[in-house]
Amino acid sequence: MSFLFGGGRPQPSSAEKIAAAETEIEMVSDMFNRLSQSCAKKCIPSDYREADLNKGESVCLDRCVSKFFEVNMKVSEKMQNEAAGKQGMSGGIGYGI
Repeated sequence: MSFLFGGGRPQPSSAEKIAAAETEIEMVSDMFNRLSQSCAKKCIPSDYREADLNKGESVCLDRCVSKFFEVNMKVSEKMQNEAAGKQGMSGGIGYGI
């Protein structure tokens, strides 16, 4: 009867929820590490002159982070659209025969 009231999909178990959360944490950590390494390499010189960031370094980091997230969002949207398109195409196979 759960298919009548629960939407028809089985609920994930606690172990599946934990595994999904761990995977998400790994993905976020990986993205943060890539972002940090990429923007630091582009914006902060290897020979430190001051303890604090100067204005140029700060602006560079701000723009780098903004571009990184913008590109990440565009790639994610593109991949989701392609996956949805492929799913839609495979769902229609066999109906016209």
